[in-house]
Amino acid sequence: MPATPAPSRPFLRRLGDGLEPWLYTAPSLLIILAVMLIPLAVGISYAFRDVQILNPFSGGFIGLDHFRALASDDAFLGALRNTVTWTFLTVLLQLVFGLILALLLDVPFRGRGLAQALVFLPWAVPTFLAGLNWAWLFNPTIGPIPHWLYALGLLPEPSNILADPNLALWGPITAAVWWGIPFFAITLLAALQSIPADLYEAAQIDGAGPLQRFRSITLPFLAPVIAITVLLRTVWVANFTDLIVVMTGGGPADRTQTVASYIFTQAFKKLDFGYASAISLVLLVLLLTYALLILLIRQRLIDGDK
Repeated sequence: MPATPAPSRPFLRRLGDGLEPWLYTAPSLLIILAVMLIPLAVGISYAFRDVQILNPFSGGFIGLDHFRALASDDAFLGALRNTVTWTFLTVLLQLVFGLILALLLDVPFRGRGLAQALVFLPWAVPTFLAGLNWAWLFNPTIGPIPHWLYALGLLPEPSNILADPNLALWGPITAAVWWGIPFFAITLLAALQSIPADLYEAAQIDGAGPLQRFRSITLPFLAPVIAITVLLRTVWVANFTDLIVVMTGGGPADRTQTVASYIFTQAFKKLDFGYASAISLVLLVLLLTYALLILLIRQRLIDGDK
């Protein structure tokens, strides 16, 4: 006996079933649209317009004029170089100290829970307050750091390195490293605790030393986590301007000016939103390119483990 075909559902019922998931996600999508996509589109449009807050006749379309000006803007090119230095050193030192701290916290000892809570403490401090505290610490009048550096022979006299063009960038880098170490420590500690202990026991039985176990077991397991963590921190640090604005304001002589702080200067000090948007668009393209490269490297690491 031939099978009876199933009755087709009404068109409106099928349409309702197809739209149902979108109705559930509509509030979230509307929030994303209102908070992220619309401001992004407006900001990109500003990059091609002359938008100056104090100029009532501004707002017209100027095409690529902002980007032509950027190509010959020595302050922007210097900020771009400072951004590379600031981001590379900050992320590298956060990774190194965060990994060391994670390895120490991965070893069982009395009071480890309290130690983990204390490690997370800098991450809970607002960046504005952290910047003020570190600026005071580097001030030779009220802070101890210049006197310690002088006692160690690293400074010829107790002076404020934030006022020295050759050393000023190390002030925000130090503050950023102190503030960002917990992110790496907690993330890498979670990854360390997911590594099977049997692998270490088998390697130890085979005669592998601590350094060999770290190189052959720990690092391969941590590599994908390190890649994505470095990606997130690099994008964050490159966009991070709080500590620089609070501690140095981009000075002295623009030696601590990064692209992010230069955007802040153009937008909120010079009130040139069009030029600031063009700089932001350049930074967005650079960070998207970097993120794509890191994701490709991470995918190769994952595929190599299979």
